[in-house]
Amino acid sequence: MANIVAIVGRPNVGKSTLFNRLIERKQAIMDDESGVTRDRHYGVCEWNGKKFTVIDTGGYVKGSTDIFEGAIRTQVQQALSEASVILFMVDCHTGLHGLDEEFAQILREVNKPLFVVTNKADNQKRIDDSTEFYALGLTDRLFPVASSNGWGTGDLLDEVVKELDEEEEESDSGLPKIAILGRPNAGKSSFINALLGEERTIVTDIPGTTRDAINTRYTLFGKDFILTDTAGIRKKAKVKEDIEFYSVLRAIQALQDSDVCIIMIDAERGLEAQDMSIIALVNKYKKGGVIMINKWDLVNKETNTAVKLEQEIKTKLGPLSYVPIIFASVLEKQRIFKVIEKSLAIYENKTTKIPTSKLNEIMLKEIERNPPPAIRGKNVGIKYITQLPTHSVVFAFFCSYPKEISESYERFLINKIRSHFDFEGIPIKVVFRMK
Repeated sequence: MANIVAIVGRPNVGKSTLFNRLIERKQAIMDDESGVTRDRHYGVCEWNGKKFTVIDTGGYVKGSTDIFEGAIRTQVQQALSEASVILFMVDCHTGLHGLDEEFAQILREVNKPLFVVTNKADNQKRIDDSTEFYALGLTDRLFPVASSNGWGTGDLLDEVVKELDEEEEESDSGLPKIAILGRPNAGKSSFINALLGEERTIVTDIPGTTRDAINTRYTLFGKDFILTDTAGIRKKAKVKEDIEFYSVLRAIQALQDSDVCIIMIDAERGLEAQDMSIIALVNKYKKGGVIMINKWDLVNKETNTAVKLEQEIKTKLGPLSYVPIIFASVLEKQRIFKVIEKSLAIYENKTTKIPTSKLNEIMLKEIERNPPPAIRGKNVGIKYITQLPTHSVVFAFFCSYPKEISESYERFLINKIRSHFDFEGIPIKVVFRMK
């Protein structure tokens, strides 16, 4: 069983700061605004040779009418049920709070190893003051820390790892990473929840609910992979809040970290300029891509509605029309697994290398039939082709006068590669070198 450490507590006690400190990267968004962390965020920490998953949760607020805070309560309870060890974080700067006492009532019912972490203990007075939290009667294990600079976290981790199972958690490295991108409110979180069959991410009809990129490990069609739900990407001019600005950066970072991107489009709104920008980014970073037209159940259809719309989108995409399009409905669970199946197939093809002999046999015949045009009386002879050992798909054409090959002939070569080999959804780059 996986070792999971959950960080819980009321809002603004520094849970995300500790989370980022433990996983050694700024993954959770930190801000002084209450309720910034809305979902459970997962990261991996390694200490004394033991790897374990850390969960950062939203701040627990009891009895609030706020729609997000109600959902956060559910998320926290789910994190408690998943955890092997619980870190209950409190703030020794503000002292014992009524919400801490309410949360302690919940924790008394959870029969798991528990540590009370008194954060912001950055001077001797605060360290001394932190003893007041013994009054909660939860545990005799009280750990003063200053998560902003890391003071005290080593002592805490020394004790935490003693409570964990010896079995090391399976590494996620080498697994396909699939990021779900799109405008706010296109249905990205609902898609992940439908696949998982549980409320892993908070879903409401308010755009901008998902602020961080959230990774979920998943198994389907006998394959393991990582799904990343991201905040909706919108135009910079529309990004007003600081937090939303960071969310867009985090979504772009998730895109960069991924192997394949599912670009989700709202069927009722169709392909808009912002969707085009996202697809262009996927192409720019040389990632595999699938376009998922969500909410297809809400569209009034005639005989060829899907065919016509697909053709319209392909025309708009122009050179990016290599990205496959799947019409789906998360609500009806219509073709949602086909989207994943296609993403995994794209990943397989993206990581497959074409044998050089086969590549030359096929492509040299095509070049012989349609040679590059002569430039200023010079014949550009292409003699040899190979696929380069890079993360993205790159083919090197060895020829005389490589600088003389036109863009239109470059496109011709890419189209011929696509017609002979399965690179659907994958950007292809060709380079020309002296033979």
